[in-house]
Amino acid sequence: MRIQQFQRDHIPAARALALANYNEERAAVPILPLIEGIPDAAFEEYIDNELGVAMFEGGKMLGFLCCDDPWENAFNSTARGTFVPIHAHGAIPENRGYIYKRLYQAAAEIWVGKGIGYHTIGLYAHDAQTRDAFFSCGFGLRCVDAVRPLENFAHSVCEGIRFDELAQSDAAKIRDMRIALSVHLGESPCFMRASTSERESWIARAEARDSRLFTASDSGAPIAYIEVTEDGENFATWEEDMKNICGAYCLPAYRGKGIMQALLNYVITKLQAEDLHNLGVDFESFNLTSNGFWLKHFTAYTHSVTRRIDECAIAHRAAH
Repeated sequence: MRIQQFQRDHIPAARALALANYNEERAAVPILPLIEGIPDAAFEEYIDNELGVAMFEGGKMLGFLCCDDPWENAFNSTARGTFVPIHAHGAIPENRGYIYKRLYQAAAEIWVGKGIGYHTIGLYAHDAQTRDAFFSCGFGLRCVDAVRPLENFAHSVCEGIRFDELAQSDAAKIRDMRIALSVHLGESPCFMRASTSERESWIARAEARDSRLFTASDSGAPIAYIEVTEDGENFATWEEDMKNICGAYCLPAYRGKGIMQALLNYVITKLQAEDLHNLGVDFESFNLTSNGFWLKHFTAYTHSVTRRIDECAIAHRAAH
């Protein structure tokens, strides 16, 4: 076995492994869309940034592990971070756990040498070998992607509650709920704290993006919302017949009354009329409120895991 830097001529074998691994997950979660192929362009970044590695035995690729270009202040920390999407890695089934451990060992040497201290990797939720390999390398669960068919479900009737889709120009009507969501994410056990300026910047970006907002209102005042976008954060969400939830919140006083279930059902009904088939959502696993809600109605298919390398290790590696 040999491990070397990921190169352009590795793309065909890497694409085949990435699709094979996706189809394994699709066998466990059949509602995932059928993906015919991943374009070469999805791998171009991994040639240019020289942060990826591949393992071979003879002329056969056993696995590969690449990552996105790094960015500063990952997760509002002082660390530089990188992310490995689900199409940026893959391995054969035999000895998959061992292959990923060795790939990560080689890749992490490069990443830490570049001062990258926050490592985040998207794994398939039903791939126990890969999950255990990264858990043994010090990773912990942070985010989840989940999917459901656009089929209605039974829920309680919410008397007096009105459901609507807001015009994009009315996005400011849910600003107070976006603020409340940000505050909630800063509390235990999430601890995703944001300063006032960071929060305002996030809200400004959210109000400017091309998304759809669905609300529940009581006496004319919004009390819950669900935000839907065209694409999510992995290649399965790029399919045209799949939409993706990128934000949701319900005022605490209205929780436990079936309002979010009814609002989700309203969203499903609206999207059904557009000949769509699947609805995705991504959320933080440690947001206990959303974790409990989404996993009642959606099936997880990815688990994104993270590891933070100690600053002393980064400094030592940079000095040598």
